[in-house]
Amino acid sequence: MKNQIVADMLYGIADILDLKGEIFFKTRAYRMAAQTIETMDEDIETVTNEKRLESIPGIGEALAKKITEIVKTDKSEYFERLKKEIPEGLLKLLDIPGLGPKKVASLYKNLGITTITELQKACVAGKLRALDGFGEITERNVLRGIQLLEKTSGRILLYIAYIDGSNYVDYLKKCKKIDKISIAGSLRRMKETIGDLDILASSEYPDEVMEYFVKYHDVQNVLMKGSTKTSVLLNDALQVDLRVVKKESFGAALQYFTGSKEHNVAMRGLAIKKGYKLNEYGLFDKKTEKYITGKNEEDIYKKLGLSYIEPELRENRGEIEEARKGKLPQLVGYDDIQGDFHVHSLWSDGSDSLETLAQYTKKLGYSFFGSTDHSQSLKIANGLSEDRIDKKLDEIRKLNKKLSDFKILFGTECDIKSDGTLDYSNKILKKFDFVYIGIHTGFKMDKDKMTKRIVRGMENEYVDFLAHPTGRLIGKRDPYEVDIERIIDTAKERRVFLEINSFPDRLDLPDIYVKLAKERGVKFVLGSDSHSFNNLTSMHFGIANARRGWLEKKDILNTYGLKDIEKMLGEKHE
Repeated sequence: MKNQIVADMLYGIADILDLKGEIFFKTRAYRMAAQTIETMDEDIETVTNEKRLESIPGIGEALAKKITEIVKTDKSEYFERLKKEIPEGLLKLLDIPGLGPKKVASLYKNLGITTITELQKACVAGKLRALDGFGEITERNVLRGIQLLEKTSGRILLYIAYIDGSNYVDYLKKCKKIDKISIAGSLRRMKETIGDLDILASSEYPDEVMEYFVKYHDVQNVLMKGSTKTSVLLNDALQVDLRVVKKESFGAALQYFTGSKEHNVAMRGLAIKKGYKLNEYGLFDKKTEKYITGKNEEDIYKKLGLSYIEPELRENRGEIEEARKGKLPQLVGYDDIQGDFHVHSLWSDGSDSLETLAQYTKKLGYSFFGSTDHSQSLKIANGLSEDRIDKKLDEIRKLNKKLSDFKILFGTECDIKSDGTLDYSNKILKKFDFVYIGIHTGFKMDKDKMTKRIVRGMENEYVDFLAHPTGRLIGKRDPYEVDIERIIDTAKERRVFLEINSFPDRLDLPDIYVKLAKERGVKFVLGSDSHSFNNLTSMHFGIANARRGWLEKKDILNTYGLKDIEKMLGEKHE
């Protein structure tokens, strides 16, 4: 798929226009188009060839022409021309979390900085703090941003790898020489970021399978080719490794190459204690080297006295001990979700009408969706002023009369102001079916102030859900400084559901905190945070995050029927 290539170029165009001081609405059009294409399930090449680009919200004739050029040639003349108008390397500064176009332009104009290395040296020398709009704290945050960029370099978001992997496996399934095939590695464990993509197959004809593998249409380069392992580089720069094993070793190899490393070390240690040897070829008797089993994973776990451990749990966080006792959770299923609580519409910064969103959420098999447009103070997102609230509510009521076996819930994503008060009064908040609260400004507060701010917001009697609790954007923005354990304890005390935000670059709450919150009796809500109908399927990745946090159906509000949900929310406010 070329979706990421197209999105990256559109983001690049927007970045340069920002650096040049272009008007906000022009750059926003490029960013919104990029975000839509980046997160859509469908191949942008197919959409382009079928001349359906202008049916995508926010893409008009001019943008469609630029996208078509990128799809057909992997280049954009407009982008290349813009790049020549700024110093080489300046764009890379925008990759640093927290460093926007205005600050980058100031760094270049005042200090002549054009590279990350030059910026790092200037920070260490204390040169940034003298500039207008910077200061010592900004200087420190820039250094942290550089470290974050270095830490995530070479890794891609889960959903990109998932789409690439799913498409590649679908292609490989057409090869008649393959007996079994599966995604492996960190993608099978559904980690939030992925390094390389691992695929495992069994076959008696490995050479023919490898020949078929390298002929995939999205392969840019063949890095190495052998009869047991072949590596390729896709057009979006993701490395894919295919391993081919014998049928009797497929289960053992899948267990081994799924990982994690820590889980595998613990598994091998357990095998040794029981008189076995476990590796990618199978489970063997330690003394005689006799093959015991290895065709499938379930038999390996069973032979070692364990119940089957789902891939998402294999991080050595207590799963082996619980499997030995037969007390692993029955993880929430990918088909268990009944609706989406976090969806933005044209009423704020979304690109689709309520009716369009209802149509698409119904197609997903949902019985409801929650319309959660931004509150009044978030002007940049066209936040809903108090006088527009009743107008939106009227539209929802009219639509609900037309809809059968489906309901639009009237919600809000209400901003938590800097002092912890909410963006709407209680008189307004009581009009909503449910209330999300969240942080959208002032991310740089110190830990104590930020914690008190969020806690105060959660203590409001009308609050139901806390949106994206840590505020992180993976690879772009660190979580804000907050006492997450106090947030979790407050959620339990105030019966506030913590959100697992499913948008691909958020996946917030992170899985380790999901598990901690579950252990303390907190309940959860999942939201796609969609700003277009194309984002709705991001829910899949929120479910994956929930599974990695050991959640079951009973832990998640979205898995209940609509009547039960309304009853539970009603009881909370009695």
